Amino acid sequence: MEWYNKSKEEAITELGTDEFQGLSEQEAVLRLDKYGKNELAAQAKKSFAAKLLAQFADFLIIILIVAAIVSAAVGEVSDSIVILAIVVINALLGIYQEGKAEKSVEALQKMSAPNAKVIREGRQIEVPAANVVPGDIVILETGDIIPADVRLIESSNLKIEEAALTGESVPVEKDAKEIIEGKAGIGDRHNMGFLSTIVSYGRGKGLVVGTGHNTEIGHIATTIQSYDEEETPLQIKLNQLGKILGTACILICIIVFAVGLLQGRGVLEMLLTSISLAVAAIPEGLPAIVTIVLAIGMNRMAARNAIVKKLLAVETLGATTVICSDKTGTLTQNEMTVVKAYVDDKILDITGGGYEPLGTVKLDGKEINIDSLPDLRIFVTAGALANDAHLDNSSGLWKIAGDPTEGAIVTFAGKLGKTREELNEKFPRIEELPFDSARKMMSTFHKNYIPGKIVSFTKGAPDVVIKRCTKIALKGEIIDFTEELKNRVLSVNSQFAKSALRVLSAAYKEWDGLPEENTSETIEKDMIFLGLVGMIDPARPEVKDAIKECKDAGIEAVMITGDYKETAYAIAEQLGMAESEDQAMMGAELDNLSDDEIREVVKKTKVYARVSPQHKVRIVTALKENGNITAMTGDGVNDAMALKKADIGVAMGITGTDVAKNTAEVILTDDNFATIVNAVEEGRIIFSNIKKFVFFLLSCNIGEILLVFTSILLGWEVPLLPIQLLWLNLVTDSFPALALGVEPAEPNIMKQKPRDTKEGILDKAMYGGIVFQAVAISGACLLAYYLGVQKYGITENLPRIRTIVFATLITAELLRAFSSRSQDYTLFKIGFFSNKTMNKAVLVSFALTIVVLYIPFLNGIFHTVPLSAADWVNVLSLSFIPLIMGEIYKKIFKK
Repeated sequence: MEWYNKSKEEAITELGTDEFQGLSEQEAVLRLDKYGKNELAAQAKKSFAAKLLAQFADFLIIILIVAAIVSAAVGEVSDSIVILAIVVINALLGIYQEGKAEKSVEALQKMSAPNAKVIREGRQIEVPAANVVPGDIVILETGDIIPADVRLIESSNLKIEEAALTGESVPVEKDAKEIIEGKAGIGDRHNMGFLSTIVSYGRGKGLVVGTGHNTEIGHIATTIQSYDEEETPLQIKLNQLGKILGTACILICIIVFAVGLLQGRGVLEMLLTSISLAVAAIPEGLPAIVTIVLAIGMNRMAARNAIVKKLLAVETLGATTVICSDKTGTLTQNEMTVVKAYVDDKILDITGGGYEPLGTVKLDGKEINIDSLPDLRIFVTAGALANDAHLDNSSGLWKIAGDPTEGAIVTFAGKLGKTREELNEKFPRIEELPFDSARKMMSTFHKNYIPGKIVSFTKGAPDVVIKRCTKIALKGEIIDFTEELKNRVLSVNSQFAKSALRVLSAAYKEWDGLPEENTSETIEKDMIFLGLVGMIDPARPEVKDAIKECKDAGIEAVMITGDYKETAYAIAEQLGMAESEDQAMMGAELDNLSDDEIREVVKKTKVYARVSPQHKVRIVTALKENGNITAMTGDGVNDAMALKKADIGVAMGITGTDVAKNTAEVILTDDNFATIVNAVEEGRIIFSNIKKFVFFLLSCNIGEILLVFTSILLGWEVPLLPIQLLWLNLVTDSFPALALGVEPAEPNIMKQKPRDTKEGILDKAMYGGIVFQAVAISGACLLAYYLGVQKYGITENLPRIRTIVFATLITAELLRAFSSRSQDYTLFKIGFFSNKTMNKAVLVSFALTIVVLYIPFLNGIFHTVPLSAADWVNVLSLSFIPLIMGEIYKKIFKK
């Protein structure tokens, strides 16, 4: 049995305490020792050394380290130093790429109440919340943060704000006397209170039944800690690419080494040649370029109100196939708002959210002026006076202080020019009958409203208030509230309720003086009925368009909420997320399903209501197991586990709790669901550009391999040295690759379906293009080598011939970078110089090449010599071959 299944007497007996005396100080100390502090232990963080070591566990990095060791062993110290420097820089960039350490549990710790009011040895005392133990009796009053999970043992009009934990948009009414049969979700445990939730109304007492990690918040923290970091789609594809390149590199090195020995070449010469091949095969600049391009993407997303905490999350967004969204505060405004009113037998539509003045409402679709509806003004006066909520503008932003439903009426009155403060000053409250969850009403007495009279205003549940009324205000008169009229009002109430609106009614009564007996039976009867208002936490206006854009992009939007099914479906239908009620289901229904069954359910369900944090995790897990890349948006503690479990967690920056923000990879600074669509678009652009520069770099690397390999087979000298290949791979190619990383979006990128994450970074067409261009590159460079040998001879002019090949390869790469900007469109279509960043990158790379060729002390390091004008004629002529062949391939492939 759970605590909510037990009576308070059973719970008190089981925990060995006393409702009125509480625990003794001695017993409290013993229990603190037994159960531990009422706080959440932080997870051990990886040390910097451990993170650094993890960066070296990459196949390509290991090959580079071996190459550096061999270089040092054969006397090429400068090569060895450069290679090791590359390894260290990549490792440091990798650590940076991991971003901040997780702070989820720290944020959860901050949510705990600093102090708690408990009864010990018959006295009420205040103790640090960390020292609260199971069996303590906790006093709960309006405004208190509940210090632990408690079984309520006393409640008086008690309401607790649980939105951050359950997602429910209004405070939950609690009843200590209730004993719940069977299993109940967190939001339905009306005799329980939970750590970090807030008492919004009334008072009560609670028996502490769980502290620290044995609370609902604690279970979330423990689960978050237990999840392993999963690799992103881009990480998986880059790792796969690395293994393929590494394996190919080793095989080619072995073949070349063996061929060289068979040709009678020396072991030392072939070791250096193998190092050249290893360096040629590995795109050393790729990790750094990926990191920088992702960082640029982060900055672009930040400009569009999406802060990305983890670099690789930028690209993951682009692969998203399903967005699971919390309702409250994410799809909706997290503010109860009056949207319907019924007065004078008229159903009025209230348009316009926020706190702006309201001059008109809609009747039968037509705008009518507020001034023509005096009964509406009387109604809001009654609703605002029989009310304990108020509007607060102290921070410069309007917000509701108090119960959200009461706040909605106060806001509505304010929009009609009747502020609660002004009304109370004009019609002072002189007596009241507070709200009681049993009778579901509250009444307040005011003077000056009718000269010489006292007026009581009553606000409450429609079915209750209607029964207590004998008259109704209709068409400017007070007439008998007949059964026919009552049924008419009840029908409107039912109509509002079916639209998932929370409905309240108001009535009033005149008195010659204050009644002697201040009881409900005396006061709240024979009243005059004024009308109804229907309110809801409305959808954000921009979300509907965002969800349509998601559909166009092949992305499915799913609502997962702790709120009621009717409310959830009404919002989902309004936003275009769901079309029929059979697409909505309750969280409790998931409890009876196996994992296999849930995997089938998630294929057609669009709305999940009354779900627990564990339900959210099961839904996200099932979607992922079905092959989806799943994003989860949310703002509460109840979302934290699912945010962590999803491929990418997206938290709200304004309304989001610290827990949600620290668990998520992306934070929306404007709390706008539509911003995630912009982030998805940026993610798609980035992945498209990553494909472009990977294509560019690999075709060059394979061209280098073919160049060296073919030279060995032909019995020629190695045309390029390791240091030259490193310069090419790290410096010359990197600037154009970075320019490819900021290439503008291809047309209709958000009209395409999400890419299949099972596919590699490169598709079949790109593989063909890489081979085609690699052959063109190696062919041009082999021709440069051959012409150099014919002109200068090999004996004394090998450095010059290598320099010619070096310059040819660099220039060919720089020209080819322009062609790599699109796989489909020729340069004539996209414009040769239309990417200004590319123009600058090519100029910088070429200028650095001139420096290496013509600065004397660099000639010694890179084994180059200055080239003559005649040499440059050959270099430039041959450099255009790969560019022309690349453009021809586009035409052939497109055909």
